[in-house]
Amino acid sequence: MKLDSMCDNSSIPQEYFARNSNRRHAIRLFLGDCLSGMEQILEPGSVDLIVTSPPYNIGVQYGSYNDKIPREAYLKWMGDWGKLVKRVLSPEGSLFLNIGSKPSDPWVPFEVATTLKESLVLQNVIHWIKSIYIENESYGKSTSINVGHFKPINSKRFINDAHEYIFHFTLDGNVALDRLSIGVPYKDTSNVERWKSAGQGVRCRGNNWYIPYPTIQHRVHDRPHPASFPPELVEMCIKVHGANRIQLVLDPFLGIGNTAIACMRMGVGMYGFEIDEEYLAVAKTRLIEASSQTVLQLEK
Repeated sequence: MKLDSMCDNSSIPQEYFARNSNRRHAIRLFLGDCLSGMEQILEPGSVDLIVTSPPYNIGVQYGSYNDKIPREAYLKWMGDWGKLVKRVLSPEGSLFLNIGSKPSDPWVPFEVATTLKESLVLQNVIHWIKSIYIENESYGKSTSINVGHFKPINSKRFINDAHEYIFHFTLDGNVALDRLSIGVPYKDTSNVERWKSAGQGVRCRGNNWYIPYPTIQHRVHDRPHPASFPPELVEMCIKVHGANRIQLVLDPFLGIGNTAIACMRMGVGMYGFEIDEEYLAVAKTRLIEASSQTVLQLEK
C-alpha cells in the first residue's frame, strides 16, 4: 500500500463481519483504513480499551502494506493516529500498544512512544518476553529453565531479540488498574503474613510478561500473518485494565483477528479495522472457529 492511500481517511471502512448485536458482546470487523474508521465510525470517548500492534516500519512483508516508508512520514502517520486515539478513548481508558524493532534498527519503539507523547501519557512500560533462559540458585536448590522461542539471527554484532515493548498509554496517567487480576503467587509465603497488601496470596506480576507463541509446524497455516501477537497477550491487557469496566475494545490494526478472539473469550465487545482483505478473511474464519470451540466448552 502506498503512503498516500495509507493516510487517506476520506472513505469510510465497510463492515465485513459482525457477531451479536448487543454492544456489550458485539464483535464487529471493518475493511478499511483505521484513521477513517476512528474518525467517522467511533464516537468521542466511546472506547474503553485499545490493544493493538501497528506496523513497525522495519520492512516486514505484509500482504498489501509497504512497511518501509520514510521514517519521518511513518512517525507523522503515527502522530495523526495518536490524536484519533485521544479522541475515541474514554476518560478512564487505556491503550496497550505492542511495538517491536529489529536489532539493526532499535529506535522505532522509542521514536513512536515519543511521537505519541504529544497526545497521550505513558503510564506503564511492559516487556513482552517471548523467550527466556533462567539459571537460578536459591532456597538451597539449583534450577534452570529454557522456555519460548524467537526468530534467530546470524550476526557478530547483534544479540537475538527475544522481547517486544507494550506501551501503556492513558489520557492523564492516572487510570487505576486491576493489578492482581494477573497476579502471581509469592515465592516466599511468609510475605503474605508480613504485608497487608498480600491478603489474596498473590503479588503484582510486574512489567515482564512471559507470553510465548505456540509452536509453528506450518507457517502459512499456523501463522498466516508475519507480525501477530497471541490472544493471550490481549487477555492479559483486558484483565489488568479491569474487565468488568470494559464495554468496548478497539484494535485499529486487526491483522488476523487475535484481539477479536480474545474479546470473544472474555465476553467484551470489540471493533476491529483492517486494510488487507485476505487477513480479514482469515480473521473471520478463525473467529467463527473459535466461537464454535467456546460454545462446545460451555456445553461441557
